[in-house]
Amino acid sequence: MKKNSVYLLIFPLMLAMMACNNQGLKKTKSGILYKIISDGKGETVKRGQFLKINFVQKVRDSILFNTADAMPVYIRVDSVGPIYSPAEIFALLRKGDSAIVVQTGDSLQRKFGQNLPPYIKKKDKIILSLKVIDLFTDDSLVKKDKDEAMVIEKAKEIKVMEDYIAKNKINVQKTEKGTYVEVVSPGDGPSVDSGKQVAVRYTGKLFPSGKVFESNMTPPANEPIKFVIGRRSVIPGWDDGLKAFKKGGKGTLYIPAFMAYDAQQGPGGKPYENLIFDIEIVDVTDAPVQASRPMPNIIQNAKPKK
Repeated sequence: MKKNSVYLLIFPLMLAMMACNNQGLKKTKSGILYKIISDGKGETVKRGQFLKINFVQKVRDSILFNTADAMPVYIRVDSVGPIYSPAEIFALLRKGDSAIVVQTGDSLQRKFGQNLPPYIKKKDKIILSLKVIDLFTDDSLVKKDKDEAMVIEKAKEIKVMEDYIAKNKINVQKTEKGTYVEVVSPGDGPSVDSGKQVAVRYTGKLFPSGKVFESNMTPPANEPIKFVIGRRSVIPGWDDGLKAFKKGGKGTLYIPAFMAYDAQQGPGGKPYENLIFDIEIVDVTDAPVQASRPMPNIIQNAKPKK
């Protein structure tokens, strides 16, 4: 994995220069530019099989996504038409191949009729560089490999979190499920537990930068959020870590990605993000008879502040 990660950091730099002038690039029927680098020795993928790839996607000097920071991607190869997608070249790849795919902002907007995200301009080139790590013939083999990769990813998340905690000499207790809890004040009221409704003030921070992405600690947006523990209204690390407190308790939750948003995009815009939450338990009560209201976007779809 380390070898592939280093390779992918260098690979886009070499091919980006090629992409700038479109030199040596072929074109699909939909207009996507691409180049495949192959020694012709690897096994060729067949339709219905799966590619395991690492990739980097860039626009200008910004990396939009890098699997070196997360998990490899598993893609089922099928016949596709001219859909202006990297999927158009997948059936051409072999195990061990590398490839570059270039899309343009104006073509994306024209073909799909939607506004571009703010970080992509019409004249931009979105450059995807990839490496085919392996091929799999069926779902069961993909699942086995993915499960093994998840074990490695989980261990990495834990190590990074524990190294941070040790370096900063933070006194924490680790829950059985894997949330790290720093108890500043345990509180002296009713205990937080499954089936109880809690009212919480919090400040969410990206890890390890500590950049705040959302908070209801200060006015005017300081109304506590209310939810019932154990009903999956919030990320697992909240349901788990808040049980260390009673009403009036204060502390910090250090939450590995597998107890947060896991493979989904987190508040920092990436999958597999560890997170930090300063919390205050404002109240603990019996759950209402009816199901609690849906959680506001500040927890489920939080975004970092500019």
